Amino acid sequence: MSTTLPAAVVSAFTPTGALRASINLGNPILANRDAATGEPVGVSIDLAREFARRLGVAIELVVFEKAAASVDAVRNEQADIGFFAIDPLRSEGMQFTAPYVLIEGSYLVPAASPLTRNEEVDSDAQRIAVGAGSAYDLFLTREIKQAQIVRVQGAKGVMESLHAGQVNVAAGIRQVLEAEAEKAPGLRLLPGRFMVIQQAMGTPSSRGGEAGAALNAFVEEMKASGFVADALARHRIQGASVAPAGRDPA
Repeated sequence: MSTTLPAAVVSAFTPTGALRASINLGNPILANRDAATGEPVGVSIDLAREFARRLGVAIELVVFEKAAASVDAVRNEQADIGFFAIDPLRSEGMQFTAPYVLIEGSYLVPAASPLTRNEEVDSDAQRIAVGAGSAYDLFLTREIKQAQIVRVQGAKGVMESLHAGQVNVAAGIRQVLEAEAEKAPGLRLLPGRFMVIQQAMGTPSSRGGEAGAALNAFVEEMKASGFVADALARHRIQGASVAPAGRDPA
């Protein structure tokens, strides 16, 4: 990808003059707050800053606590780019790149639970806590036929529901659930995963095909150059891997 993009592409991404990047803090693998400064940090922020540098414009971070609000900001053109799990229900009004990171989704259960496999979760005896509007919520809403899905606010709400006994299964990012199991006795992770989340960049469909292609080319270069791998290492992220090279999803 050339560091000099056509003026029309730059204008498509920067209707306000700066690049507004929607950041979702609900996925701590990709974005979080610096403990000392409170500023957003993470792989998503690194990619946003690099893309703004390529455009030759200032960066403005538009920060949200959950994925659904971050998606809406881009779809409603309150932000110019965002970082989301690819899902069919999010495609309306948005265009996605190929994924840059793959993240595993897993289940956490009480140690005494009779569940031993992911396939056993979908039974009428189970209540699954999931962050409302998250990639897990969208996926499980399509796939779960018998278990009850309990939608709560973010990963914190998922954990609180499990600890309170309001649900008997928690669904979420494997790394986050592993950390919870390590610090809270009496919990265990079911082996394997129930889904693989494809994290991609997105921009409003109204920005046009040329802008979408430029954003996808940027993502492919960031994977191929080692930028994404370096960012994962720099932020000490485990439980995520660089997505393989992909074609323009458009």
